[in-house]
Amino acid sequence: MFDKILIANRGEIACRVIKTARKMGIKTVAIYSDADKHALHVEMADEAVHIGPPPANQSYIVIDKVMDAIKQTGAQAVHPGYGFLSENPKFAEALEAAGVAFIGPPKGAIEAMGDKITSKKIAQEAKVSTVPGYMGLIEDAEEAVKISNEIGYPVMIKASAGGGGKGMRIAWNDTEAREGFQSSKNEAANSFGDDRIFIEKFVTQPRHIEIQVLCDAHGNGIYLNERECSIQRRNQKVVEEAPSPFLDEATRKAMGEQSVALAKAVGYASAGTVEFIVDGEKNFYFLEMNTRLQVEHPVTELITGVDLVEQMIRVANGEPLTITQDDVKINGWAIENRLYAEDPYRGFLPSIGRLTRYRPPAEGELGAGLVRNDTGVYEGGEISMYYDPMIAKLCTWAPSRGEAIEVMRTALDSFEVEGIGHNLPFLSAVMDHPKFISGDMTTAFIAEEYPDGFEGVTLDDDALRGIAAACAAMNRVAEIRRTRITGTLDNHERHVGEDWNVALQGQDFDVTIAADHGGSTVTFTDGSEIRVSGDWTPGDQLARMTVNGAPLVMKVGKIPGGFRIRSRGAELKVHVRTPRQAELARKMPEKVPPDTSKMLLCPMPGLIVKVDVEEGQEVQEGQALCTVEAMKMENILRAERKGVVSKINAAAGDSLAVDDVIMEFE
Repeated sequence: MFDKILIANRGEIACRVIKTARKMGIKTVAIYSDADKHALHVEMADEAVHIGPPPANQSYIVIDKVMDAIKQTGAQAVHPGYGFLSENPKFAEALEAAGVAFIGPPKGAIEAMGDKITSKKIAQEAKVSTVPGYMGLIEDAEEAVKISNEIGYPVMIKASAGGGGKGMRIAWNDTEAREGFQSSKNEAANSFGDDRIFIEKFVTQPRHIEIQVLCDAHGNGIYLNERECSIQRRNQKVVEEAPSPFLDEATRKAMGEQSVALAKAVGYASAGTVEFIVDGEKNFYFLEMNTRLQVEHPVTELITGVDLVEQMIRVANGEPLTITQDDVKINGWAIENRLYAEDPYRGFLPSIGRLTRYRPPAEGELGAGLVRNDTGVYEGGEISMYYDPMIAKLCTWAPSRGEAIEVMRTALDSFEVEGIGHNLPFLSAVMDHPKFISGDMTTAFIAEEYPDGFEGVTLDDDALRGIAAACAAMNRVAEIRRTRITGTLDNHERHVGEDWNVALQGQDFDVTIAADHGGSTVTFTDGSEIRVSGDWTPGDQLARMTVNGAPLVMKVGKIPGGFRIRSRGAELKVHVRTPRQAELARKMPEKVPPDTSKMLLCPMPGLIVKVDVEEGQEVQEGQALCTVEAMKMENILRAERKGVVSKINAAAGDSLAVDDVIMEFE
């Protein structure tokens, strides 16, 4: 077995590999850019080597720099993680020439299946059903438009060397095909150093289901069931689960056997994933094979008990698989939520900055199941603009799908993140969505259910009453503490009243609190009662309460006269007032926000790539105004309505902060 391996990656996947290597008694080497000097993966590894400036194309994907780090440390093998150099055959070739083991598939398999165009041709030759498309290289935008018309809209424009949603666009007409081709080409060049583009038919109403395969160098291959990855945004997965709530055993077996056959046809040896589009009749179509470890591999590990990183290391060491197909079972259900540094209220645009608070739920048992959190960040660390905005992969396991969802709900509510925008509220909303709960979703789930973006969660009356009762009880605790402090100062302890008004989400409730040693009984004006208990004390930022016997977890912040609450995806300002205070509050005028309707504001920290209009120019609704790049993704900002540009405040190359004014209109 290897004594030392280098992880040619960063963030949570580097930390994930280090954990398994440590368990196996193998020393690890981390590599890091200037931006990652204090990163968690650097702290966890036994050794660390600096490899250059923050941009990945000057550090993490420069093969010579990685090879130099290997020579410096004497690493015998390299795990590439995913992204970066994980599917680069030149990197595998360089390692082979240096006598260093690649913890991944052979170079030939990477070349055959890692390239999206080549893999489709091989799949077609192997009689695997594929999505209609143009497999040749596309020279320019006009050729892209011509091909798109021949295939028929809508089409998917994809980077040949792509992955993780980078370099991918859906086009519904000639204009979108032309713009999508150029944006995909730019993103592909920046992210992968390869700007080749291909186009395929976009299948509407699809489910995205993938098969995990594991092969060795001795001709053995198995599949470890499937993962459902249909909930995606901009073609990037957000929620994954294993198994799929849609597949039956016959379809699972057919997809699995076809995946293994395809892997064996290219001499595959390592962990890999074969991705399919599956229609409503359970017909499946090959999309691509990812010749690496997938981001969502933890859900497969949770239902099979197989450590995929360990298996990859053993296969790279020349060992045969000790697991047979008959050994692979489905034990329970697992769900993964990707926690991203992005603002769901601003169209999920990236957010960067310092994590002033980062407190994930404890790993291990929770309720009826388990919690696992794969992360590469820590409290006080920075979320950089140079890399993927993922903060963590929160996973839960339970004996059934319903129980796994319930454990996930509690885990999401227990996750504390401050200092940056994040998608925790959106993830909570998905876990409560009827379509997700029923398992009836497609890859269009987010586009269909949130066509105007995510605007927050509106809680029903029962949920509001539960939170109102809990906040009333918490306010009573805070009031008692305040009276004791002031009483100590003036020898006069104020009486804490029993009657209160709780205002939240546009509603208010008059309640009466009767407290005892076990908790509080909160009575509403209609005579209904809610029993509340918990050990919350003023200053705690997480309240774990019990409301009528059911758990309620709330993220708590203090505001004048009440609390800022996050629970089940809802962000609430909860005011708890005396009846007289409530009466006066109703007479207060509402604060009117400033009018920004005649301005184009920068929706995220980013770089202006280009400005498409001039001062004095008349623009039409939907017309491209400028392009902003952030975290390797290009975002085209368009006019919301017809107007005339009166002033342009930014130019190509400018770095802007959130809400900086890019241009103004008459």
